[in-house]
Amino acid sequence: MQYSDMVEATFLKRLNRFVAHVRLDGREIACHVKNTGRCRELLVPGAAVWLQKAPNPRRSTGYDLVTVRKGERLVNIDSQAPNVAFGEWLQRGSFLPGMRAVRREVAFGSSRFDFCIETETVSHFVEVKGVTLEVEGIVLFPDAPTLRGVRHLKELALAVERGFGAHVVFVVQMKGVRHFVPNWAMHEDFGLALQAAAAAGVGVTALDCLVTPDTLLVDAPVPVHLGREDLPPA
Repeated sequence: MQYSDMVEATFLKRLNRFVAHVRLDGREIACHVKNTGRCRELLVPGAAVWLQKAPNPRRSTGYDLVTVRKGERLVNIDSQAPNVAFGEWLQRGSFLPGMRAVRREVAFGSSRFDFCIETETVSHFVEVKGVTLEVEGIVLFPDAPTLRGVRHLKELALAVERGFGAHVVFVVQMKGVRHFVPNWAMHEDFGLALQAAAAAGVGVTALDCLVTPDTLLVDAPVPVHLGREDLPPA
């Protein structure tokens, strides 16, 4: 995934879920934050950030905040990027044997899953979740309670029961991490739902990404651990 018209700035403060102030070329300006999650460990005063110029000149904020430097690591926080990057990765590799066609935004039950992959034998529903929260090399999801995420997992399990394939893919929007684990401390019900989905036959995959200030490229599998004992130290 390639961004255009990117500029570097310094993060100052977040006003609300959607708007932050940054310093760009010596001026304090408002920009749109492309992630409504908390991102508290990323969006700290003084952090280097990269912004994409908004294509619509009439918009109230002229830039979108896309990438953040955390220590030596770059983290993409664009909540729309994981779907795009995963779709590009599907074209490069083979997520499932015998892939024949890929459809997007496919309804099942009361959910609309990100992808439906047709293979020679069965249709597979795939839900993609972006991961930006990292603690001591361990990445966690979610960073805020997500009733929608719990519903998706339950309906993926239902899809398996009805003869479909089903997968949840956690796109880790950074590189150099140890493993993925559900964020039990933030949303216990999500952890329980993920364990139940895996036990029902839902595939659980985590993939890291190569990140630069203006690119996001799905790269390699990350080990998935589902137990509470795999959380980072409190």
